[in-house]
Amino acid sequence: MTHASPTPTKKYDLNFARWVYENVDGGDRMALCMQCGTCSGSCPVGQQMDYGPRKLFMMIRAGLKEEVLKSNTLWNCVSCYNCVVRCPRKVPVTYILHDLATVAVREGYAEAKESDNSRFAKAFWWSAAKYGRTDERLVTALYYFSFGMGEGYKRGMANMPIAMGMVKTKRMHLGMPHKCKNTGELKKILAKAAEIEARSHAGGAGNANPAGGTAGHDK
Repeated sequence: MTHASPTPTKKYDLNFARWVYENVDGGDRMALCMQCGTCSGSCPVGQQMDYGPRKLFMMIRAGLKEEVLKSNTLWNCVSCYNCVVRCPRKVPVTYILHDLATVAVREGYAEAKESDNSRFAKAFWWSAAKYGRTDERLVTALYYFSFGMGEGYKRGMANMPIAMGMVKTKRMHLGMPHKCKNTGELKKILAKAAEIEARSHAGGAGNANPAGGTAGHDK
């Protein structure tokens, strides 16, 4: 992404829609969305979302930035890719949701920073980037204590029987975290990936204009 999303000057601000089309990964293909609802109908967790993907896309077209970036839809996506596979227009729904979630975190939306998925993703990525592997103990501890010391202790103790069961069956080890070989090379790969991503976003994601469609009341 080349810059921050525009600050809305009114409730329905199409500048946000244009920004999504031009800066969000896959956003340029949103113009192809015909609001058929296949994505929402295919979503296994659609009932747990504020808005299904179909409705969220219509809200983007309407310029409802605040409602879109505060929505839990971005965080409840389980990346099953049913929507991507079944979309008759080949709109990369999952990629768009993931990139919008990144926007919400970067721009400081509390709903994004405090969501369970966001907390877990940070713990998971920290372990993967540092060790080249995910250590269940560290990921779980970081996730639990992100809610505070008291809550972290409470959650840890509640799940102690599960942890001990995993240790007994040798599904979780004791001792120092396991590392992949050549972690220095891993860091170089991650740095290069970040460089490529930044360069890609600097070029913009497309120049399509928001297309029509009729807002519905279903999810």
